Amino acid sequence: MTAAATSAAAPPALLHSVGDRALTWLDEHREYFRLTPDDRATGRAVGERLKPIGELAINMQVLFREGVAGSRQHARAGQLLDFTWRELLDGGNVLAELQHDEPFSPVPLEIYATFHELGLRHPALESAVEVSRRTLTWPALDMVPSRRLGVLNAERKMGLAPSSDFDAAVSGTWLGRLPEPWTAQFHIAYDVTHTVFHLTNWGAAPDGIPSEIASYLALYLPAWMEDWANLEHWDLLGELLVVDACLPRPTLDAQTWERYAAAQSESGAMPARHGMPDGDAAEVFDVVHHPTLVAAFASAMAISRALSAG
Repeated sequence: MTAAATSAAAPPALLHSVGDRALTWLDEHREYFRLTPDDRATGRAVGERLKPIGELAINMQVLFREGVAGSRQHARAGQLLDFTWRELLDGGNVLAELQHDEPFSPVPLEIYATFHELGLRHPALESAVEVSRRTLTWPALDMVPSRRLGVLNAERKMGLAPSSDFDAAVSGTWLGRLPEPWTAQFHIAYDVTHTVFHLTNWGAAPDGIPSEIASYLALYLPAWMEDWANLEHWDLLGELLVVDACLPRPTLDAQTWERYAAAQSESGAMPARHGMPDGDAAEVFDVVHHPTLVAAFASAMAISRALSAG
């Protein structure tokens, strides 16, 4: 048995503090998620702005779904979801425009699926996506296996027939092959986290992790978390903390969470690596918005599991 498996679990108050502070920062900096006319004119939006918008939506959905936020946090999450759909995405029109311009990009589907789960609809976008999905090109698009799994999960969220075999996609991922754990370096580790996110629909269904993968993660995840904590890579550590919370028996390790919480800035932002960067507000936002979103996600999942275990 590993040392991490026998250590104490982090107290819910600590878990809550990380998420509350992260959500406060995200709410106060919401305008930096907004697309500019230059973004939309140059196509910069796809790579640099739509992805964060999609991540913002997923994270706020998780806070709603897990029901662990207090009334103030719950209201903030709802306001951010509404802001994302109505203002950042213009009620889905931004995604429909991208679907028209790049009919075989999975990005509109992946982002829209979150809002579809929340009951929001854009019929024209759905029709356009379905036209692309009927082609032989759609399942033949080249993408890494964990990304393929993400597309399949988006289709599942929308109640669509899968464009390829889900189990085969799982088997094709790095994690699905249960490789040597010491080979889980930087990009592979991120692929591991996203494989788990898609298997569990962003933590909604922890039992979606196959038993052999869950056993593998239970054995090696504590060592990975310790390694990335020692390297002060808070963005990746946050994602690994989410993975831990998705396991049948999460550790919610107190020492790891204390190190993670100590890295969070007074403002609530979580640095990506080491400490907070310098620069103007927009530049700092570009660097820290993702780890701060991850902090809110990790907090919500960990509190939910801690409360259910208690």
